[in-house]
Amino acid sequence: MTLVAAGAAAAAVDGAFDAGHTVIALIGLVGLHVAVNAFNEVSDYRSGIDLKTERTPFSGGSGTLPAGRLSPRAALAVAWGGALVGFATGVFFLVVVGWELLPILAVGALATLTYTDLLAGLYVGELIAGLGLGALPVMGTAMVQEGWLGPAALAASVPAFCMTFNLLLLNEFPDEEADRSGGRRNLVLLLGRHGAARVYAVVALIVPLWIAVAVFAGFVPWTALIALLPSLLLLPPLSWVFRDPSGPVPSAALGANVAWILGTNLLLALGLLLGI
Repeated sequence: MTLVAAGAAAAAVDGAFDAGHTVIALIGLVGLHVAVNAFNEVSDYRSGIDLKTERTPFSGGSGTLPAGRLSPRAALAVAWGGALVGFATGVFFLVVVGWELLPILAVGALATLTYTDLLAGLYVGELIAGLGLGALPVMGTAMVQEGWLGPAALAASVPAFCMTFNLLLLNEFPDEEADRSGGRRNLVLLLGRHGAARVYAVVALIVPLWIAVAVFAGFVPWTALIALLPSLLLLPPLSWVFRDPSGPVPSAALGANVAWILGTNLLLALGLLLGI
């Protein structure tokens, strides 16, 4: 929801807004998000990752399948149902808005259907997550308003990419051993804990820096600077990164990471609207 809010607010800054299209975009994005999560749950259950992971309130999956609250077949039905909702909204926008949306929709569909069983095994999972559940929803929401991308929408997509990239990256640390045994290939396994932690820190610091640059370059109004405030929440995860990333990620750091992402997207949307 915060990604759609940021995309719609950016489109309004660029001079276009359609409330109905924004609601439909939100429905489609929720459907795709449900699909990705459900496909991932089924894959992790079948590979044994879900049975070995050390689950936290912020990582390790929902635990629905290992607990027997849902069967793999039912979870797949949920996944395909969400994918169909996303597909239907995509077709609607292609007809109503135009074929300019096709590249974004195609990449989104590819990410949804192949992330878990293909892309997550090629060391590009974090990049795909940053695109499919970060930058592209912001850009897509902006484009469905009138079929084009303005500077504010492009600027708002960069923090969304970085934060979703980091959401997945930090959550991979508690799952390191389970992911290794299950055949996952991610940055924690590729770079080691210290190398992946440094990547997290760099990507995290890009977010407030980019917002400030976008304001001073005139891409977004100065009121967007309020989106810098949630960056204070980076203190717990960055403290862990610079202190001892070889140890367990504190639950407080995982929670602060989630709050940073939600808060930044929300305040960026508010700051964009205040600047109109």
